[in-house]
Amino acid sequence: MKTRHWDRLSNGGLTFTELGFGAVPVGNIYQAISDEEARATLDAAWDGGIRHFDTAPLYGLGLSEIRLNPFLRHKPRDQYVLSSKVGRLLRPCAPEERSGIGKWFDVPNRQEVFDYSYDGVMRSIELSLERLGASRLDIIYAHDLCIFSHGSKEASDARINELFETRGYDAMIELRDQGVVKAIGAGVNEWEVCQTLAERGDFDLFLLAGRYTLLEQEALSSFLPLCEQRGIGIVTGGPYNSGILATGAKPGAFYNYDPAPQPILDRVAAIEAVCANHSVNLVDAAFQFPLRHPTHVSVIPGAKSPAEVAANIAAANAEIPGDFWAELKAKGLVREDAPI
Repeated sequence: MKTRHWDRLSNGGLTFTELGFGAVPVGNIYQAISDEEARATLDAAWDGGIRHFDTAPLYGLGLSEIRLNPFLRHKPRDQYVLSSKVGRLLRPCAPEERSGIGKWFDVPNRQEVFDYSYDGVMRSIELSLERLGASRLDIIYAHDLCIFSHGSKEASDARINELFETRGYDAMIELRDQGVVKAIGAGVNEWEVCQTLAERGDFDLFLLAGRYTLLEQEALSSFLPLCEQRGIGIVTGGPYNSGILATGAKPGAFYNYDPAPQPILDRVAAIEAVCANHSVNLVDAAFQFPLRHPTHVSVIPGAKSPAEVAANIAAANAEIPGDFWAELKAKGLVREDAPI
């Protein structure tokens, strides 16, 4: 498995496998999988050379972290990178009151409570370490400060202000300065939020879901150049834009969690035609495209089965000819300034 070393702060840094493991699916998103299936999936990831695991309290309302516990317990701690997130605490509740009914299945009865304060950050990390059975986290991300999660720019801005004004950001800085974590950042769905955070604070890494992909490159205009300038690393989540860059332009294909509109279907069909010209699998190109940009350290598609892990590993290892990328540019299917 190919790796990339990141060391913005000259503190030894972190070595990422280019393919990481996004642990949302083992939190039973949209469907339940058994503990045995989840463990088989995680074992397949490790056996395939994956050494970067990302989770969060939100994922399965604690279940994702709980399932990582026995899997990681006997793994040499210095052999993998582990990240989780802050900004939500989980409160026990009655079954009918739990968060995410219809999204999370067969999970603990918990309500998510947003809390970006100093105490909230510290408490969140303490509880994550307990669920994970881990001695430390390598990266902590402030989670879901974005419009997608809070419904409006005003609400997103209020949460960003909360992070700074109630000293959650100070807690993250202290933990990094004390060497408790190697890096701090944010895990969000909008590059604009990442840029705002980068301009207001001293962040190391951003986990950006679905915003620098074969279909979306607006981040090239200002955000990614800022990251290059400051040595900020990018982890890409959702490289397939929630489905369509894996399935292709099929009826019912999903784009950003909704049925894909016709212009997106048409654009993906055009990309698929270029794929056919060069005998390239769409999913392989979608996985590898973000890694062509120098800020990127890892891509973390999810997997809920060993077969999906194997498909991700195949995408990471596929050979893609330079002529393929050149034709995408020539046909205006990716931006001219996108590194290929």
